[in-house]
Amino acid sequence: MSPSRATVILAPAALPAVLPAAAWPALRAADVVYAGGDLPEVTRVALDAKAAPAPEELLRTTGSVVLVVADRAEPGAAALLRAGAALVSVPVPAVVDAVAVMDKLRSPGGCPWDAAQTHDSLRQYLVEETYELLEAIEDGDRAALREELGDVLLQVLFHARVAAESAEDPFDIEDVAGELVAKLVGRHPHVFAGDEVVHTAEHQQVRWEELKQTEKRRESIVDGVALGQPAVALAGKLGQRTGRAGLPYDLFPAGDGEAERLFRLAAGARRGGVDPEGALREVAKRFAADVRAAEVAAKAAGIEPLTLEAEGWRRFWPR
Repeated sequence: MSPSRATVILAPAALPAVLPAAAWPALRAADVVYAGGDLPEVTRVALDAKAAPAPEELLRTTGSVVLVVADRAEPGAAALLRAGAALVSVPVPAVVDAVAVMDKLRSPGGCPWDAAQTHDSLRQYLVEETYELLEAIEDGDRAALREELGDVLLQVLFHARVAAESAEDPFDIEDVAGELVAKLVGRHPHVFAGDEVVHTAEHQQVRWEELKQTEKRRESIVDGVALGQPAVALAGKLGQRTGRAGLPYDLFPAGDGEAERLFRLAAGARRGGVDPEGALREVAKRFAADVRAAEVAAKAAGIEPLTLEAEGWRRFWPR
């Protein structure tokens, strides 16, 4: 067989129903279409392809031959390509590759640690990665932002893969993405339906909450507020939600206790347009930096920071 009359077509397992447009002329002109051993069955059946013979026999085949495989490393494909066969492939989006990698890690023969995880055991990592992403955003670190977004995406892919194995209520990343698309379209009728006009971001935020309330058939304005979030963020969210409903400040928790005062500060700040969680974290980070600076100054003066008392801290505190 002349190598010029052989074509290898890559049909990645991650996209079993997708073939590149350039593959169709070769398929139509082929005297025989073979399926490699790694090709998903759904693709083989759709193409009515024959099972590929051994690589040595493939190389002896006469006529125009097409071999469809999932990976160019498949033995028959590798042999044909070494002999000069043409290669037709479709670029696989990195997100699709990420799903495939997650599937492999979780499947038999993959990673024992990944296979042992559950929704519950993964919770701590979702929280940690989210805070690392927040730090990258606050620091304006673009490289870290890219990396941490990937780590948060990993958590989404991981949970979706675990969910796909449920015997009672399985769903996968396609279901997750499909529900997200439906939500985004449904809550932006001014964009996708054209039946209303939204002029400002503030107006859209109000409409989002109104549509969410109707969609989820909530009975209370505080339904859907995540009670497990950090306390300052929770107080702020409750202040924001109740503010939209016209609940007055004087109905905030009363009393002179530290907790009541903290709630009123956080809830009031969010109503005033300030994110209390982010603002407090920024102050805390500045304070931590000042502590470090004072410690460095003390060491430079030959004093062990652990021995510092009130006046010592004041002496070395950054001005």
